[in-house]
Amino acid sequence: RLDYRRIVQNIPRIEKAIPMRELRFELRMGNRTADAVLVGCVEEHLQLNRLDIERGRWITPRDFGEKVVVLASDTTRRLFPYENPIGKTIWVGSEFYKVIGTTRKRTASASIGGSLDARDYNMDAYIPLKTMKDRVGDLVMKRIGGDFQGEQVELSQITVRVGSIKEVDETAAVIKMLLEANHDIEDYAVVVPKELLRQAERTRAMFNVLLVVIAGISLLVGGIGIMNIMLATVTERTREIGIRRALGATRNDIIYQFLTETVALTASGGLTGVFFGLLCPQIFRKLREWITFFSPDLLPPIVYELEPRIAVWSIFLSLSISILSGVVFGVYPARQAAFMDPIEALRHE
Repeated sequence: RLDYRRIVQNIPRIEKAIPMRELRFELRMGNRTADAVLVGCVEEHLQLNRLDIERGRWITPRDFGEKVVVLASDTTRRLFPYENPIGKTIWVGSEFYKVIGTTRKRTASASIGGSLDARDYNMDAYIPLKTMKDRVGDLVMKRIGGDFQGEQVELSQITVRVGSIKEVDETAAVIKMLLEANHDIEDYAVVVPKELLRQAERTRAMFNVLLVVIAGISLLVGGIGIMNIMLATVTERTREIGIRRALGATRNDIIYQFLTETVALTASGGLTGVFFGLLCPQIFRKLREWITFFSPDLLPPIVYELEPRIAVWSIFLSLSISILSGVVFGVYPARQAAFMDPIEALRHE
């Protein structure tokens, strides 16, 4: 616990540090038993490990020091195969604990490149960390050879979260320095899931490239459509162009005229897109409420955690791209109009 306090107090960039301790324990309910992993944890453990409550509730600060337990899915199935466990009591070691909740089945996390240990969450039992300290204690007996030896274990793991991926390596190095300065023997390990971070960066880069390609194709198709519309407009207004040239309009005047019309067309399209984009958060929330009202179990839980956000810079960027596409795809029709022969244009019917 001293290491936990040192880490939290000396590294200000840490957003959250979550301690936990785990031991193998036999849980009993009548004549049924389950060899489970007893996890002493805090309230944030639920969100950190992406666990979902199936029945009852999770551990809260008011439970710290109390003999309450939350059972994982397989642990629940072994101890309570036919009944609701909420409110029942089970044996945890040599003491009774009250069951306050159960978690849904969760896919085990895989071991990736040695950076993360494989972890099965379905045979766990969760109790408050303070309860584990008060009721179980910090002394762990291990059999080495033919003798039993005691080892003082206060925490099994401290999970640290920082604000951005760029801070991960530096924070890990500082934590390692703190541990080295206060441990005579290396009885710890600083694990950084670099493979997962690299995979996340690659996935994000792939999605960014894919979005740029899709946006580029959409702009190209839209730009070609606008250019065709302007070419048709030039053909329909051939006589008008001839009259303007006969009255003294220069080629640049004709180019500016049609470029202005094209930019006005694309800018109005951009403004319409921005308007509907600003409505997207409200539309998303209303659609989510509507689907939930008619079919509560249709949407996955992660959908309810999503909250659309609009970046201000994206509004100006989209308008700038709309105007730029109008200029790019309006140049050719404008030049076609400007370089018409005035005499032939006047003869056009």
